[in-house]
Amino acid sequence: MLILLFRSFKIRLFRMFYKSKFKSFGTKSGIYSHLKIDGIKNISIGNNVNVAYKTWLAALPHTGAGKCELIIGDGTSIGNFNHIYATQSIIIGKNVLTADKVYISDNLHSYENVLLPIIKQPIKQIASVVIGDGCWLGENVCVIGASVGKNSVIGANSVVTKDIPDFCIAVGSPAQVIKRYCFERERWVRTNKNENF
Repeated sequence: MLILLFRSFKIRLFRMFYKSKFKSFGTKSGIYSHLKIDGIKNISIGNNVNVAYKTWLAALPHTGAGKCELIIGDGTSIGNFNHIYATQSIIIGKNVLTADKVYISDNLHSYENVLLPIIKQPIKQIASVVIGDGCWLGENVCVIGASVGKNSVIGANSVVTKDIPDFCIAVGSPAQVIKRYCFERERWVRTNKNENF
């Protein structure tokens, strides 16, 4: 009981001191004991959003994008130790659930010059990321420069580098669709991995 009261108090303190610094920050939303928040003025948080322990949120235009945004939609729950880093655009839809240790990025470090340490090479813009409404991203999932369709599931430890359509289950590294929801049969059905979407 004391732990819940303390957590509630910390979330209220956070809202009191930080809410006005965000681009927008909805009602009944909370960020609990964050690790870092970079580019706070470029981050929009919807209503009833919960961001759990030691998550790092960032929206900084390191790649020279004219506009940089990180948007988290209403009712979304972000797990512990997530790392979400936008250099152009990451939009997380409504009622999305992420497990712990999820990484979402629209960029990556360049590594083309083998004579130069990677840390000294520029950050490369890949593609904007959209995580569709109602998605579930499992533990240790990485989404890098790709989008995930609405109500799709990404299995634990998967790496998403290509777009995943709506109503699909994808697993692996790189992630591949293994099931899709069939509305005619009202159930998830296995899919041929060579099937085009």
